Amino acid sequence: MASLSLAPCGLKPLSLSSNGNRYFSMASLSCHARSLSLSTSFSNASLFSFSTAGTFCQPMRLSNKSQQRRGSLVVCEAGSTTKPDSAAKRMRQNAKRRLRNKARKSEIRKRMRTVLWILNSLRKKKNATPEDIIPIEKMISIIYSKIDKAVRVGVLHKNTASHRKSRLARRKKALLIFRGWYTPAPEKSASMSA
Repeated sequence: MASLSLAPCGLKPLSLSSNGNRYFSMASLSCHARSLSLSTSFSNASLFSFSTAGTFCQPMRLSNKSQQRRGSLVVCEAGSTTKPDSAAKRMRQNAKRRLRNKARKSEIRKRMRTVLWILNSLRKKKNATPEDIIPIEKMISIIYSKIDKAVRVGVLHKNTASHRKSRLARRKKALLIFRGWYTPAPEKSASMSA
């Protein structure tokens, strides 16, 4: 046995309570109907839906097991669920661009992680030579171009890009100093120039 009470004018709630364990969904009703009270028994497999005139339409079959719920359900009438063609096209474009932007960001993160891992392993390596840094420099230049491209197309902010590029450069310079392959020039103090 199911009890159904509807008050469809404006955004008043449409409530449905059921003794069964099916999830019932209601189509929106006309705002001209003031209220409707209905006590009826629904079969476990179907539910009658309402047209905009407030009359019964064909029963809807509920076959998906994930739609089974217990308790009551409150549905608010929100009007038409269809969107205009321009909005649907914009949603498709946004989804496609979101995937493209996410792929671009994840590629940059993956390449940075790889370079940082290689720099760390080169730091721990016993018999490292200065020639070992050449492939890493090529990888860093590729990452720089990927980051610059991401800024140009609007995926990354320019400050984020400069932060990531500087992080790679600092790690590489720290490795070169640690290995003794690079000696930084001594800094001139401010008192000497005065």
